[in-house]
Amino acid sequence: MFFTRRHRGTIIEEGLKIKGTVSAEGLVEINGHIAGDVHCTSLIISHKAAITGCVEADRILVDGRVEGPLRGGEVVLKSHAHVVGDIYHQRLSIEPGAHFEGQSVCSLQTNVQKSPEKLTTRVRKAMELKATREPVDAAALL
Repeated sequence: MFFTRRHRGTIIEEGLKIKGTVSAEGLVEINGHIAGDVHCTSLIISHKAAITGCVEADRILVDGRVEGPLRGGEVVLKSHAHVVGDIYHQRLSIEPGAHFEGQSVCSLQTNVQKSPEKLTTRVRKAMELKATREPVDAAALL
């Protein structure tokens, strides 16, 4: 199955309009409208949703409207999808009824940029790195 519904993640409800960049870790489900870029791990664009901007995620399921490029590992265009823009992907599925205007570019690496790390994640990684460093005896190296 492409997505599981156990962990709902972030939901942008119908009627909500966002201007600007949306960046999140994990699953994002869009039911509203976004005028700007979207960066996340997994993305569901529902039947009533619309995005005008660049979309980047490891997994993208489109059942709404997107105007702009999509970049993802696995991209699925459902029957109500309306995409105007290029799609850069590792795997692409297009269901009957979907509308797609643009180029499909298949590559082994999609260069999806991950969303910015949370500050707590950066601090934890820095602490782990600091803890693994051991003093080096310069005389022993000679």
